[in-house]
Amino acid sequence: MHHTTIKRVLIAGAVLAVLAGCGSEPKEHANEALGTKPAVQPAPPTKKAAQGLLGMPPVLDPKDVYAADRPNRLSPVVKDFPARVYVPNTLSNTVTVIDPKTYRVIGTIPVGTQPQHVVPSWDMKTLWVNNDKGNSLTPIDPKTGKAGKPVSVHDPYNLYFTPNGKYAIVMASLDRELVFRDPHTMKRLKTEPVSCYGVNHADFSVDGRYFIASCEFSGELLKVDTQKMKVVAQQKLPLHGSMPQDVKISPNGKRFYIADMKANGVWVLDGDKFTKPTLLPTGKGTHGLYVSRDSREMYISNRGEGSISIFDFTKNRLTKKWRLPQGGSPDMGGVSADGKVLWLSGRYDSEVYAIDTRTGVLLDRIPVGSGPHGLAVYPQPGRYSLGHTGIFR
Repeated sequence: MHHTTIKRVLIAGAVLAVLAGCGSEPKEHANEALGTKPAVQPAPPTKKAAQGLLGMPPVLDPKDVYAADRPNRLSPVVKDFPARVYVPNTLSNTVTVIDPKTYRVIGTIPVGTQPQHVVPSWDMKTLWVNNDKGNSLTPIDPKTGKAGKPVSVHDPYNLYFTPNGKYAIVMASLDRELVFRDPHTMKRLKTEPVSCYGVNHADFSVDGRYFIASCEFSGELLKVDTQKMKVVAQQKLPLHGSMPQDVKISPNGKRFYIADMKANGVWVLDGDKFTKPTLLPTGKGTHGLYVSRDSREMYISNRGEGSISIFDFTKNRLTKKWRLPQGGSPDMGGVSADGKVLWLSGRYDSEVYAIDTRTGVLLDRIPVGSGPHGLAVYPQPGRYSLGHTGIFR
């Protein structure tokens, strides 16, 4: 422990006052998350895969959208970048930089007001810090770790990229807009107003033709046509007071999973049909969703109870729950390039958690700034980034 108990209580209390929404393992599976098994060779692209969004790189395997994310399969673009964990501190207006090999803080980057997420660009050459209240994006060069000149962008709560790399999509939560921008200059190109409140997180269909977005403050989901840049369907979640958060598609592309911090679980949605979803209870304050490097499991952070639930895609059920010793507030993050470590921010505890993906053991808790949120583990495997803290295909 790096803080005294008194200091931790004082910090946690201050942060809570300011921040708002946003078992044993079978031996045969013990090393799967470590990438020690040979990667399954992807099937050749099918005709169905070729019918995706115009300009989108063909999926490697129509049965697994995460086929390009295998352990240490780094793109030539990022293979020489130093491994780092970038932590945006919403109340300190800084980004803490951690060396994942030593678990030590090696730098602090001043950024704009209320940085929410650190987002890898579609071409993976830039990390964009979303300074929501500062109305700007700060670029970080992941090769040097140096920040560049901020770009003026209004209300950039979160940031995504279309699968063909043609547009950046700013989730302007308070402005109630999806703003499609040039992915390099961030010039506004098209604005799609939304009627929901708190548009926040998203993920794309296998063919890239649509994406599902969550609206945190009105408990709604949107279905957006990527090519037309238009909302084509909308629904209210079937639980009063829902606060949907992170969104992830299943490896086979048949379901979307939406974390809900008030429903204390994950909604399971048929994205194509966009029918009423069902709820999978996981734990208090369900928040972040991260897929293992072998595409077999999903790590689900339960911020309100200091735990991580494990969902097995092949078994279609929860299999384990890891609890952080002495509690915590696990929020957003990502998986290390080798698949061995799950990194999560401790939103209300000014710390970051490093968790062993094979055993669930807490490897370290690292003090950072106040209100740590959407941290990015970088670099990661994959051919291109869809945004958020790192959704790679």
